[in-house]
Amino acid sequence: MTTRNIALTVLATSLLATSCDQAANRAKEEAQKAVTQTNERVQKVIDDLGLVYVEEGAQDVVTYDEVNAAQQAWCDALVKIGQMKEEGGDYKAYAEQVLSEAYNYDYGKVFFKPTLAFGDKTFRNDKKGALAYFVGGDPDYPNDKGFALTPWVKARYDNAGENNEGIQIYGSVAITMGNVWVTGKDGKEVMVDKTWVFKKGKDGKLRIIVHKSALPFVPAT
Repeated sequence: MTTRNIALTVLATSLLATSCDQAANRAKEEAQKAVTQTNERVQKVIDDLGLVYVEEGAQDVVTYDEVNAAQQAWCDALVKIGQMKEEGGDYKAYAEQVLSEAYNYDYGKVFFKPTLAFGDKTFRNDKKGALAYFVGGDPDYPNDKGFALTPWVKARYDNAGENNEGIQIYGSVAITMGNVWVTGKDGKEVMVDKTWVFKKGKDGKLRIIVHKSALPFVPAT
């Protein structure tokens, strides 16, 4: 190889390396810019909501409106399951749909402690156990009569405190604590204590990852 060819090869190699470095730097700058823009968007939500406990580096933030909408959607779904049963609809299929859309069973862990569960069936950490609680009919859960099939004609929630004090937001995770009231066909209303933890998925939807429900304590008189 001649000296001229060697020089050209070295030059071409140098230019290629420089081009690769420039492309890598541009990609890095664009990625950093995207992160910065994301952080600015997240920070704006944090500032608008007055949040103080959001984890450092959060790439998404749940809003109060999203949490309240998710809670109301749960109440509405509970009523609809019983309504479909009364009307002869496929209430079980709908209940399975609710568990897929409202809970995190299809994406990861869920901790679910229903109100009327006990013994080794107290915790329903898989969809099968949760479905049994809502609609019954599962021989593995013989004590489940189908909580959602009462039917309830009305359901509402109220978080603890005033305004949104009963909601804690930590980025893509939000925690609520308060009460849910359900009303039967006889007009009798039942109140339960309720704690939910919601996590926002990559698709932007909130799903329940923790659900703890219990009847209020009534001291002996």
